[in-house]
Amino acid sequence: MSRLLAIGDIHGCFTALETLAAFVPIADDDLLVTLGDYVDRGPNSREVLEWLIARYDRGTLIPLRGNHEIMMLEAREGDAMLSMWLGVGGRATLESYAKDDDDGCLSDVPERHWRFLEGQTRRYYETNTHLFVHANALPDWTLADQPDDVLFWEKFRSPPPHGSGKTMICGHTPQVSRRPLDIGHAICIDTWVYGTGWLTCLDPVTRKYWQANQWGETRRDVLDSP
Repeated sequence: MSRLLAIGDIHGCFTALETLAAFVPIADDDLLVTLGDYVDRGPNSREVLEWLIARYDRGTLIPLRGNHEIMMLEAREGDAMLSMWLGVGGRATLESYAKDDDDGCLSDVPERHWRFLEGQTRRYYETNTHLFVHANALPDWTLADQPDDVLFWEKFRSPPPHGSGKTMICGHTPQVSRRPLDIGHAICIDTWVYGTGWLTCLDPVTRKYWQANQWGETRRDVLDSP
């Protein structure tokens, strides 16, 4: 039976992503909700996007947009935005696209990747029981009405329950504990893979989660009952 699975911030850590996909294992018909921040900081943003696009094209990926995708898109607008993005991890992203021995540039990014980032990533996703966002959500606003600064930028600091009664699954705020932060009505699964942490895949229904890191290590656990 296919599952709905959520994956936290990947940040160019393709080794962790491949290891995690094999460890879960993620089946061809599992529906993945990826919470954004696919690029920057880690060494293999290009490979991460290629993996995601292949799954998207098969119809089994719901990719959310993260603030790092926003900054990458805005980097095309001029030198100031480019410089800002390079300083928060964008340099590693361009290096993953570099040809020969250069440092890479925006023109090295394939059009298919830009089209995915700009037109195929979503602001949010919602089921009957869960809502999925990159960063956070205001409790009294529908997801469709959420402001961008909350959806993409606001840190996870014990947010109140959402008015829908649904459990929020988010990323964006790195958990230096290297474990998901579960406060009952909300769960943050950014577990700092680009640092010395892990990439997390969560089954929101069973509350099982799996983790892999850039050294090819794996582990699994179950969140406590709410």
